[in-house]
Amino acid sequence: MSTENPHINLLIPLYNEEIVFDSLVERLDSLMKRSPIAISAILVDDGSSDHTSKKMKELAEKDARFTSVILSRNFGHQYALSAGMSYVDATEAVLILDGDLQDPPELLDDMYKLFKEGYDVVYAVRQKRKEGLLKKMAYKYFYRLLDKMSYIKIPLDSGDFSLVSRRVIDQLNLMREESRFLRGMRSWVGFNQIGINYERNEREQGDSKYTWGKLLKLALNGIFNFSELPIRFITGLGLLTISVSMIYFFSTLIRRFVFNVVPEGFTALLFVFILFGGVQLVSIGIIGEYIIRIFFQVKKRPLFIVKSVIKSKSELSLLE
Repeated sequence: MSTENPHINLLIPLYNEEIVFDSLVERLDSLMKRSPIAISAILVDDGSSDHTSKKMKELAEKDARFTSVILSRNFGHQYALSAGMSYVDATEAVLILDGDLQDPPELLDDMYKLFKEGYDVVYAVRQKRKEGLLKKMAYKYFYRLLDKMSYIKIPLDSGDFSLVSRRVIDQLNLMREESRFLRGMRSWVGFNQIGINYERNEREQGDSKYTWGKLLKLALNGIFNFSELPIRFITGLGLLTISVSMIYFFSTLIRRFVFNVVPEGFTALLFVFILFGGVQLVSIGIIGEYIIRIFFQVKKRPLFIVKSVIKSKSELSLLE
C-alpha cells in the first residue's frame, strides 16, 4: 500500500532491542501486507548502546514504510513515545506499542473495528501477565491504588498499548508537562474511550528495560500528576497528630490534678519527638515530590532532543 498520508501509524519506542528487532520487523511487515488499510511505522531509538539504531537506519533507508527517529541520548520510554508523536502523519489513528513483542501488533484489527465505531481511544487491558509474581503484584496493586487516588478515571491494568485517534495525538502533543505519565494524560484528554482485553505475551528475547527504579518513577508520576490526595494527606496527618497530642496533653492534666500522678522519665518526651519528627519528614517528602516536578517544569527544557530522522532513500538529516 502507498504510505502517502497513511491512515495508521505504528509508533514503537526501542531501547537496546537489537536481539528482537528482526522478529519485530517481520511481524510488522506481515501486518502491513495483509491489512486493507495503509500502514506506516515510526520507530524511535531512545539512545540505545547496542546496534538497534544501526538496524533502524538500514531499515528506514530501504523501506519507505518505516521512519526512524534517533534521539541524542536515553531520555526514557515516555519521552521516546512523545518524540514519536511529534512525527505522526497518519490521517486516522496511531497504534502505540512496545518493541519487545509483548504487545501483539496483530490486535490492531480488533482495535480498528472499535475505532470505526466512534471510539477515539481503544486501550488494551492486560488479562494475564507472564512475569514474576512480585512484579505482577506490584502492577496490580499500583493500578488499584491509583484508581482510588486519582481525580480522573484511569483504566485498571491498561498500559500505553492503545489505538489513539489523530485528534487525541494532537492534544497530547500540546501537553508539554515534564513528568509524563501518558496513560493518565490519555485519560485526561477525554473523548470516547473503550478497553479491549488481551493476554500479554512474554518477552520474545532479551530482558525488560524497565528497572524497578524506572517503574517507581513512573508510578510516582502517575500518583503526583493525577491525584490531589498526597498533598491533602499532609493536612489530615497534621490534624491527626494534633488530636493525638491534645488527647495526651489532657490525659496528663487529668492524671496530675485528679489522680495526683506526676509523669516521670523521658518516655513521653521521646514519643512526642519521634511522632512529630516523623510527621514532619513525611510532609517534607511529599511536598518535595511536588517541588521537584515544578523545578524541572519551570526550566522549560525540551522534553527530548532528536539527533536524526531517517527516511527511505534520503540522507541522514541532522537536526540542531
